Amino acid sequence: MPETSPSPETVPLPAVRSVLSRAHQDLVTITKARLSTLVVITTLCGYVAATRSGAASFHLPTLLHLLLGTVLAAFGSAVFNQLMEVDADARMERTADRPLPSRRMPPAFAFVLGWVLAAFGILHLAIKVNLPAAGFAAATLISYLFVYTPMKRRSSGNTLVGAVSGALPPLIGWAGGGGGALSWGAAYWFLVLFLWQLPHFVAINWMYREEYERGGFVMWSNGDAAGTRTARLALAFSALVLVLPVLPVATGLVAPWFLVPGGLSGALMLWLAWRFHRSRERKDARTLFFFTLLYLPIILAASLVAWKPAP
Repeated sequence: MPETSPSPETVPLPAVRSVLSRAHQDLVTITKARLSTLVVITTLCGYVAATRSGAASFHLPTLLHLLLGTVLAAFGSAVFNQLMEVDADARMERTADRPLPSRRMPPAFAFVLGWVLAAFGILHLAIKVNLPAAGFAAATLISYLFVYTPMKRRSSGNTLVGAVSGALPPLIGWAGGGGGALSWGAAYWFLVLFLWQLPHFVAINWMYREEYERGGFVMWSNGDAAGTRTARLALAFSALVLVLPVLPVATGLVAPWFLVPGGLSGALMLWLAWRFHRSRERKDARTLFFFTLLYLPIILAASLVAWKPAP
């Protein structure tokens, strides 16, 4: 008798669970869902700060629509990014098992998924929030996909461009809360994310420089086995992070006490960058990288608590 496919009743339940678990994990990976959490948090910070400034009243339904549209646009951007870098991901050990290079997900499915997510996210922001918020979301997607992603194979300056893309989500929230694009508040929230990303990425790029080189990416860390150039950049960028808290205090956005947590956390980052500069060892680059992960929630929380409400 010819072989027949097993009926649903004969498929072991653990096998079904394994398939569903793998599919769920692939969706989390292709949308970079964990990274999108950062996008949601920074968008939320921008919205709360704008409404505290009196640009508009806090409105929970608007905030929920804002976060939904933003995260969907971020998901779509992540899918397209991985579609554009399938060959590079396949050459790097830490990305080779992603759904596309491992061929567990068809590129056509990913393409449709990316379009649906990105388009729905931006349209949702335009309809349910406002056009400026949708505009910043579109700018984030365009700069990330059509400037930063191709630039990674051509110029080490891609890190600066990528930091611009990564610094736009709080402006989505700021605009969604009625904040003006040309304001000190917008400048501050942009700079917080922009400057934070620089020591964060130079540290991780140097730790994984061989993989980036194997993937064909042109980074500041390429060929810098001694860490000389990378350590100098980390030190310079950390110095900028240290002085950033002066801006919101000088412009009256936050209470003066903000200089304490902002200055102390920035000084610690600068000291860790200096330690890496002296040693040029992976363990010190790793410590700097992990501290940047701690620094961001500290500075975001302190900024919101210190933010001055409208009179």
